[in-house]
Amino acid sequence: MNHHHLLVAEFLATPWALMPERLNAVAAVLARWSQDVPAGEDVLASIAADRSVREARRQAATAVSSGGIAVLPLYGVVTQRGNMVDDVSGPGSVSTQQFASALRQALADDTVGQILIDIDSPGGSVYGVSELADEILSARAQKPVVAIANSLAASAAYWIGCSASEFYVTPSGEVGSIGVWQVHVDQSQALAAEGIAPTLISAGKYKVEGNPYQPLDGDARAFMQSRVDDYYATFIKAVARGRGVPIGQVREGMGQGRVLGADAALVEGMVDGVATFDDVVRKMRRDAKVSVTPRASRLASARNALAIA
Repeated sequence: MNHHHLLVAEFLATPWALMPERLNAVAAVLARWSQDVPAGEDVLASIAADRSVREARRQAATAVSSGGIAVLPLYGVVTQRGNMVDDVSGPGSVSTQQFASALRQALADDTVGQILIDIDSPGGSVYGVSELADEILSARAQKPVVAIANSLAASAAYWIGCSASEFYVTPSGEVGSIGVWQVHVDQSQALAAEGIAPTLISAGKYKVEGNPYQPLDGDARAFMQSRVDDYYATFIKAVARGRGVPIGQVREGMGQGRVLGADAALVEGMVDGVATFDDVVRKMRRDAKVSVTPRASRLASARNALAIA
């Protein structure tokens, strides 16, 4: 099995918390690859250009990490390890494992007083997202963690952002797409037209259910739906916890799977405010001064008391 076929297999086996538009684009490329049709040079050139832009933006964001604020970029499609999907996702991918490592480094750095998560992502795989969201939630007890949708925090990316102490969206930004889905591609008729009849040899009652060589039967569909439902339940529970609202408010509102613009998202309680990246940085610096000043005064008083004694 070649690299492209491995990509197709991983894609079909994964539940996604990703904007439908992006998942459809990835699916289209993978469908060509599953038939051993390579992507055109124009597509490959576009992906390479997008990667260059993404990397330049990531370096610029990291350079802003000053004044006690560590800026952690969350750009591109979210994956647990950020490897295979990077070949087809266009704007690239961000690994939840690598992001968690950067978060831990910022927490351990005594020169960092606050953390800003700069998000521009359509979401991605559900794998690793719940763990990262929990880690961000725990990090709030050590240092303030602020997130900004700059300009998109959709699906898995919104899930992650909701765990921050505060969540903002840029005036032209969007957030939401709260939902989970999975794709099954029935290739049986296409293969039959080519005179190909795969035979699956397996052990285990359900080992090959949902395979792409046969139509999806009722039991397999029900199982796939149950997986999607379970991840969705975890998703909306995390949003409710992070935003401090009832689960029903997330399920019955907040776009119900749609992305919402900044003003609508604010009305729905999906964010704490509408602001530019620079506005958020300035606010964080002001907040830091307010929190540091009383402590400095206490230390000065303590030193004076010792001098008098």
